[in-house]
Amino acid sequence: MTRLTAVDLTFARKVLQTEADAILALIDRLDDRFDQAIRILRDCHGRVIVTGMGKSGIICRKIAATLSSTGTPAFFLHPAEAIHGDLGVIQADDVVVALSNSGETEEIVRLLETIKRLGARLITITGNCESTLAQASDVALDCHVSEEACPMNLVPTASTTAALALGDALAMTLLVAKGFREEDFASLHPGGKLGKRLKRAGQLMHADDKAPIVTATTPMQEVVHEMTRKRLGMTCVVDNGRLAGIITDGDLRRHMSESVNLLDRTAGEVMTRNPVTLEPRALAAQALNVLEQRKITALVVAEGVPLRAVGVVHLHDLWRTEMV
Repeated sequence: MTRLTAVDLTFARKVLQTEADAILALIDRLDDRFDQAIRILRDCHGRVIVTGMGKSGIICRKIAATLSSTGTPAFFLHPAEAIHGDLGVIQADDVVVALSNSGETEEIVRLLETIKRLGARLITITGNCESTLAQASDVALDCHVSEEACPMNLVPTASTTAALALGDALAMTLLVAKGFREEDFASLHPGGKLGKRLKRAGQLMHADDKAPIVTATTPMQEVVHEMTRKRLGMTCVVDNGRLAGIITDGDLRRHMSESVNLLDRTAGEVMTRNPVTLEPRALAAQALNVLEQRKITALVVAEGVPLRAVGVVHLHDLWRTEMV
């Protein structure tokens, strides 16, 4: 394998520094225009349509995907396709976000007449706030860079990185403004490893006849049978329908060392009261955190007032999600 020379690494570091500087320069430019852009996006009753040509178009796809995954319906519209028949997707209650470093991209400028005629709002991310596109916008966000990372200062590099970062800033600030929650994110990401991590306790738990449950008056011999049959190393103990406590394998060993008459007792006499519980809507990641913090292997899933046991989540169930 050929090693990079010192010269190659020096230039690579310069590329990263140039792009990092381009992003950092955006911080001091966040002002009332950014606030106005967030308000326009937050109040949008239609879709957010993100458009740009070339490398900017690729950045647009990422911004649209980020918005969609965080609760704001958005999609990418290719400006060249738009002027050849796809303009019909733009409606009056939409917001168009246009990316153009020059602000003079012909294919995007040609969309202005339709956007204005329909009354859709227009946000521009541009390197030239005096451009045609910026002047026609409801708000123009300044995304100029002092130089590209390209040694010829030609290839879109620092400018597209800055545009992507500014798009992320819009999406994340909008997420907070809308009160988008972790559980909302989970509902939009059911697939892949992320989807597994965001599963709910209610989806992972052993419920109904698979959940180990006994009453407070159940003899300990039957309790042991229930724990053995359900194979979760514990059982819930209920009293008149409410969760009264739990009995674990550890409880059995502890009581056996203290008394030879364990099997003559009832579940209510042996159980540990006030067990750690989790709501069915709690995320798998939250369940794992509780299990790790408490150094236990199973959690009772309970709901209602008073608490009613509806299932049990075991550490093995989380292993299957590939979280651990």
